[in-house]
Amino acid sequence: MEIPVFTVDAFTNVPFKGNPAAVCLIENELRDDLYQSIAAEMNLSETAFITRRNSMDFSSGARFGLRWFSPKNEVPLCGHATLATAAVLFYLKKNVNPVLVFETLSGELYVRQREESLIMDFPLNKPNPQDQNEIKDLLKAAVGDLPIQDVCYSPTTKKLMVRLADACDRSEFVSLKQEAEALLRNETTGKIKSLIITLKGAESTQSGYDFYSRVFAPWVGVPEDPVTGSAHTVLAGYWSEKLKKKKMLAYQCSSRGGEVKLEIRNDGRLDIIGQAQIILQGTLKI
Repeated sequence: MEIPVFTVDAFTNVPFKGNPAAVCLIENELRDDLYQSIAAEMNLSETAFITRRNSMDFSSGARFGLRWFSPKNEVPLCGHATLATAAVLFYLKKNVNPVLVFETLSGELYVRQREESLIMDFPLNKPNPQDQNEIKDLLKAAVGDLPIQDVCYSPTTKKLMVRLADACDRSEFVSLKQEAEALLRNETTGKIKSLIITLKGAESTQSGYDFYSRVFAPWVGVPEDPVTGSAHTVLAGYWSEKLKKKKMLAYQCSSRGGEVKLEIRNDGRLDIIGQAQIILQGTLKI
């Protein structure tokens, strides 16, 4: 069996930045253990698998099945790998449709083009306030002695969001050191699959970023996620209310960096906007 495979850097217009995802074009459904083995072999934060839905090929079809696997397990929602998937279909396969529909574990997701960018129509996951005392050891492992302003949790995505106090500056935020083993040791319930640490953008800077974020997910085999769209479904729900804004610009402060535009829609969903670079294509032989 031969499977076309691509590596795509998402949420960037520069190669080797943003968040890399592998994208595989699947003619027929595979066994789950084979999906997982391929994702482990690719060893990126997520590998996306696209299957055709009642269409002749990947260039003319408008509806596809989409699944995402980390090196350890299947994940219910992944933004950067969805962006990468759309980039392969629109840019390489020259898909003729204005909108692509992906059937996923998180329902139907829609992606369209706007000039150089791709726009993903995602669910908005507003997080709920979390009692800090219940997870004080995890918070200590996550941010040390830095002051915390808010802690929220999204049961839908199993993401814990920690907002640092506005008194923290970006240098303190970026210099945070995370030990995956400490996070794993202090969260064993399975309730949390990803930790988001976020900081409000400083109004005195010229960057224009409304907020910054970093994302850690050792529970699914990803020590730090370079840029993640699924985390921004939670961040957008939180920051939109705090900032009283429907349009926001965010920067994920990983070593690779990545820029994400967010627009809250009138129907309660979220447009996540970014660019992508296809940097590698090949064939898996199984």
